[in-house]
Amino acid sequence: MSSGFAIEGTSFQFPGQTGFYKGKVRDVYFFGKTMAMVATDRISAFDVVLPKPIPQKGAILNQLAAYFLDATKDLVPNWLESMPDPNVSVGKVCSPIHVEMVIRGHMVGHVWREYSAGKRSICGVSLPAGLKEFDAFERPIITPTTKAVQGHDEDISEAEILHQGLVVQENYEIMKKYTFALFDKGQEMANKRGLILADTKYEFGLIDGKVTLMDEIHTPDSSRYYYQDQFKETVENGLIPKQLSKEFVRSWLMENGFMGKEGQQLPEMPEAFIEQITDRYLQLFEIMTGHLPILNLDPNIANRIEKNIFGILKRQSS
Repeated sequence: MSSGFAIEGTSFQFPGQTGFYKGKVRDVYFFGKTMAMVATDRISAFDVVLPKPIPQKGAILNQLAAYFLDATKDLVPNWLESMPDPNVSVGKVCSPIHVEMVIRGHMVGHVWREYSAGKRSICGVSLPAGLKEFDAFERPIITPTTKAVQGHDEDISEAEILHQGLVVQENYEIMKKYTFALFDKGQEMANKRGLILADTKYEFGLIDGKVTLMDEIHTPDSSRYYYQDQFKETVENGLIPKQLSKEFVRSWLMENGFMGKEGQQLPEMPEAFIEQITDRYLQLFEIMTGHLPILNLDPNIANRIEKNIFGILKRQSS
């Protein structure tokens, strides 16, 4: 497909606005206890925002996140209230808990790198000898990380989380319960669509003292998916199964000499590769939902977003 138009960032000023935050890929506007989160087409890897935006990425991710949040709202309370625009989600402001709940169903990614280096206890979770890459765990494991404001997140155990007082025990037990419930639902939804959800992460916050799911869930930016029909045979043949996630962007960067380390030069992504990224995001959306997302086919994306945020603010105040 032709990638179409992209939105790299926004700089709106709304009546009643109480704050603004620019994340790696989202621009967030605060209105007291409510916020409007704009999903731009920026893309990050290795904690670095890449220089070129990916057309349609923000709209696709925003709609996919809303799809999963709606599908799990009866299991876990979440922040989302409405989606007034393909690139915008509006919801409740949470006081963030600075722990990411990473949950893993398979021996892949970071946990495999740690295990293959000889570690048999990761984030306080003991792992048996003899596991191989891509093996499924008997039961999913939670390997939490600290949620760094700057720099890289760090592995941490449940015992250390409680010792440091990052989360009180009652709330951490709720976070664990919610994490397993969300992952079970995510795996079930993936399996129905011919995919394997291998791992993902969840972020939680507090609203009036109540643990609430924040941010996006089960998107290719926060999750690793594999194709069911190719997985077992590919692994048995000693090959790497194809995955549907943002990992292929990281792989391209590594092949071109960039891993986010000091002194490394960011390679410039050719237009053909940028189109491939758009196509991958679109493919996952179609597979997971069974329909197409609303795409940005008009260059006036920022004007439309501003108008739609104005509209919902007006409705909320009336």
